[in-house]
Amino acid sequence: MKKNVLLTGGTGFLGSNLTIKLLKSGYTVILLKRSSSNTERLKEYIKDIKFYDIDKINLKTPFKENKIDHVIHTSTNYGRNGESKSEIINTNLLFPLRLLETAVFFNTDTFFNTDTLLYDYLNDYTLSKKQFLEWAKTFSKNIRIINMKLEHIYGPCDSSNKFVTWLIREFLKSGNEIKLTGGKQKRDFIYIDDVVDAYIKVLKNINKIGNFENFDVGTGSFISIREFVILVKEIFEKRFYIGNKIKLNFGTLPYRENEFYKIKEDITPLKKLGWKPRYSLKSGLIKTIIYELRSMK
Repeated sequence: MKKNVLLTGGTGFLGSNLTIKLLKSGYTVILLKRSSSNTERLKEYIKDIKFYDIDKINLKTPFKENKIDHVIHTSTNYGRNGESKSEIINTNLLFPLRLLETAVFFNTDTFFNTDTLLYDYLNDYTLSKKQFLEWAKTFSKNIRIINMKLEHIYGPCDSSNKFVTWLIREFLKSGNEIKLTGGKQKRDFIYIDDVVDAYIKVLKNINKIGNFENFDVGTGSFISIREFVILVKEIFEKRFYIGNKIKLNFGTLPYRENEFYKIKEDITPLKKLGWKPRYSLKSGLIKTIIYELRSMK
């Protein structure tokens, strides 16, 4: 029998890619969204998905009308568009808490939480995510909790306010300079397909996993922001013959308050399940740049 997956954030970057992969992997996808959500990323799969507009129904309705086997929570509020603290808390803490309570009530097997490897004191977003995780742990006697801690995801069709997409578009503008911080921060950039594969790998091995488990989702390799930007410039120059006249002004912008310079991660638990990243940083960037070039035409 097909397993039913209830997914939040399914119209977003991660959620839409995960929705498509779930469908192709034989799962039935039931998607919670706002009535105002843009479903453009899912336009080829609309008929295969069962939608519920969360702002028009009771949260219990999808559970009453479907046997939900797994919940995958990917919706999030980064606070990048001037949202208030209460709006961020509602999306990242209160809503998933209500969803988790409902899943427990209807005897759902597993709740996947999408977390971040960023530290909890960085900003309102990271703090709210860490606060929800502490609450989620208290439910682990009644439902299996899988906490997917993501590093810096990138790929085609991501939002323009994400760093990699922003950087690529800056090169495509063919301006005179790109203003940047000093770039000492080290990050692990991971291609979207590898992240989605990690979720599917955990889902297919769910019966091997206990009632609470953290999975760090990254490649295991770190690169400084400065080195990353220089790599992107080299790809543009050598592969696409663009950007050779653009000056990289490192140190022009200040670091964020409470900035940190390296993230701790351990991808061993994922590797033990048989997962490993398929895309190198260079190959993932090339695919992303090609998408952005085509979208300009």
